[in-house]
Amino acid sequence: MPQVVLAAPKTIPQVIDGLTDWIMGILALVATLFLVIAGLRYTAAGGDPAQVEQAKGNFKSALIGYALAFLSPTILDVLQSIIGG
Repeated sequence: MPQVVLAAPKTIPQVIDGLTDWIMGILALVATLFLVIAGLRYTAAGGDPAQVEQAKGNFKSALIGYALAFLSPTILDVLQSIIGG
């Protein structure tokens, strides 16, 4: 009776592709969360300069998160080429 292989080990490029998808998703989720928080803070600031500055900081964090999510495939490709996969 032949033995059936249910799962084979993944290669480094396959693992990095999987990591890319996960990292992009997580970064986009966190960036969206910061964007929502920033919008709520800005709306609830009521003209308070300190609250407006916190909201602006959250907007900047959201933009950084979206940029990292967008650039993560490139970053991981560079890491893959360094590792040699």
